[in-house]
Amino acid sequence: MKIGIVCPYDIDRGGGVQEQVLAQAAELQKRGHKVAILTPKPRKQENPNTGDIKVIYVGSSANVRTPIKTSLELGFSYKKDELDDILAEEKFDLLHIHEPEVPMLGAQIVAKATCPVIATFHAVYPETPMGRSIETFRIPWSKSIFSRLTTLTAVSDAAATFVKERTGREVHIIPNGIDLTKYTYQPKVRPPAKKTILYVGRLEKRKGVVYLLKAYKAMAGAHPDVSLVLAGNGDQRIGLEAYVEDKKIPRVSFLGFVSEKEKLDLLHKATVFCSPALYGESFGIVLLEAMASGTVTVAGSNIGYAGVLSGGGQTALVNPKKIGEFTHKLQTMLSDTDERQKWLDWAKAEVQQYDYPEVVDKYEVVYKATLKVK
Repeated sequence: MKIGIVCPYDIDRGGGVQEQVLAQAAELQKRGHKVAILTPKPRKQENPNTGDIKVIYVGSSANVRTPIKTSLELGFSYKKDELDDILAEEKFDLLHIHEPEVPMLGAQIVAKATCPVIATFHAVYPETPMGRSIETFRIPWSKSIFSRLTTLTAVSDAAATFVKERTGREVHIIPNGIDLTKYTYQPKVRPPAKKTILYVGRLEKRKGVVYLLKAYKAMAGAHPDVSLVLAGNGDQRIGLEAYVEDKKIPRVSFLGFVSEKEKLDLLHKATVFCSPALYGESFGIVLLEAMASGTVTVAGSNIGYAGVLSGGGQTALVNPKKIGEFTHKLQTMLSDTDERQKWLDWAKAEVQQYDYPEVVDKYEVVYKATLKVK
């Protein structure tokens, strides 16, 4: 098959959707398919780590601040006839568009496609007045897109809800994945004498880091053997650093951006990985990374994380705003050997289904069904 995978975000920058697109393309290409990634041309050209995967830059992009306080570089314009020329030249058997509703590249390609189009939906909006306003805006915009999509997929039940409600059509659930070969499973059942709570991610409001600081502060005095490490940048970093200083919270380290290698090393050294996101999570790749590393996890009980930490993984979930419960959960997962063992046993078995080859197997089934290929 000749497959065009559309990424609405700048592929040169890191991000969950970008990582999935690159991994999907690499695995499909390994299986003998011809693959090209269509993505907005970034304002500042980086050196994308795309290997031998063909990347077609379309139009130009703009940096956008989203309603959930995340900064993204999206495709917003292209030259007249540019897409027509690309699609005519490439002659794709099918197009796979990630986040087709994200302005503007996906919608533009959907309107011009002459081959079957498969869509994957990732986003979940918060159950807040702002989130409901976004959903209201989506309805007329989505109608013009949904009718042109041949096959619908989503990374989770949470991401599929809006699409199912608006179309009444079947939505295939195909989760995000990770490359398990990158991770060395090093389960730490008995916690070390010096314990570390690790957070990796953006430092922005929806990630709930301030509640992690509050829960950690409540236990820090009685547990001088525990420290907190925060890796990542974001618009809340200065405020969070000021909060730590003002409240005199001990043993907190802000590392800023860390490389992939550094992240893996931090995961292996951590006693507990904590991601207290409040909303806006449709999945939870970072949870899979902790699971694959053999690191016990505590996570916010948002709809996306709850979908990943199902079954025995539910013991890791907590409402970050309930500081007493959050503190107790951290203390339990830091020190209770039995609870740690149960969670690690569950995670080791559960994470296997998210290996990239397993995920791409599912996409191939959908591709063949869409093209009616045996």
